[in-house]
Amino acid sequence: MKYSLIAIALAAMLAGCSSSATRDKLQIQDPTVLQTGFNATQSQAAGAVTPAWIATYGGAKNGAMLKDVQTRLNALGDRKANYFGDKAQCWLDAAHDERAAHDGWGFVEEALNQANRLTTALETGQGLTADNPDLRTASILRPDLWKQILAVKSSPLFPQCQEAQRLTACSEVELVHAGHEAWTRDFDESQRIVAGVEKGMPVVGAALNACTPPVTAAPSPIPQKMTLQADATFRFDRGDLAGMLPQGKAKLDQLVHDLKQADDVTGIRIEGYTDRLGSDSYNRQLSTKRAETVRRYLQSGGVKVPMSAQGRGKDDPVVQCNDRNRQALIDCLAPNRRVELEFTHGGTQAPAPSQVQSMRTTPRSKEASFVEQDD
Repeated sequence: MKYSLIAIALAAMLAGCSSSATRDKLQIQDPTVLQTGFNATQSQAAGAVTPAWIATYGGAKNGAMLKDVQTRLNALGDRKANYFGDKAQCWLDAAHDERAAHDGWGFVEEALNQANRLTTALETGQGLTADNPDLRTASILRPDLWKQILAVKSSPLFPQCQEAQRLTACSEVELVHAGHEAWTRDFDESQRIVAGVEKGMPVVGAALNACTPPVTAAPSPIPQKMTLQADATFRFDRGDLAGMLPQGKAKLDQLVHDLKQADDVTGIRIEGYTDRLGSDSYNRQLSTKRAETVRRYLQSGGVKVPMSAQGRGKDDPVVQCNDRNRQALIDCLAPNRRVELEFTHGGTQAPAPSQVQSMRTTPRSKEASFVEQDD
């Protein structure tokens, strides 16, 4: 393998015939690469080989090293499933492609060295870095694409997005590879590789966005069912607005506020209940009055969703009591005296009364419901 100054000069001369428009499109940052013909620099700054470079890369047997690094990388298994493992593989692929094309400039050796460095770092867990190397045989080009890549790598989502890591790692290697083609003055081939990277950047962005945690809707402040205990909502033997207690109004005011904040409530069913004391007709009338009062209160507060109100009297008792002392019996039956509100959310249906009843295994605590007392 020979790396002569004459070869570099010849490549620079031939580049004089290449399309200047293609060269300019690459936005090459190395001024020596822009020189053509007999004016081209043939110095170390222009990439001429040095004894130090030969000492580092010259003795490598490309074929054997390619197989060795690939075997070691494969042996890492899941430990290579990340940005560094993907980048090592992309360096190996670039080295393989240029070796197959009989590249004799030294890029094959430099690419293999990068793959070996990353593989060793993964094996030992030390020396991992996401920085890109300055290679002798590659010029920097397309700073706008490098800026886009840096933005992806700087995203807080990048460390948890393996697909974005893989695509980004390979895009970086491909841009360096394109820089090598530009360094050899093959601007058309360099532009071909760059075009592939440019075309793939939206895919990188889409992969990153796919790792964005899904935006979960805030839970509705309105539950599926709410119970207002009668004794804390209405005065004794009352069911009209004038007979509503201050704490009952406060609870309903909060409900009005929450309903206005929620956008998923499409209907409200309001049902009033009494205990078993008193006649059926009286209990039905009182429970209906209380359900209607709650409905009108919500409507007057600005709640626009459809509402129905019904009195169920002593139906569907929550508790059964057999106390002989009347006051003790009244106190025991308090959970049965209530107004229940069932909310339809979106396209869901409020559960049927039988379903609600089957869920009542224990009396509700006062902390879990609105409290009111019925007569």
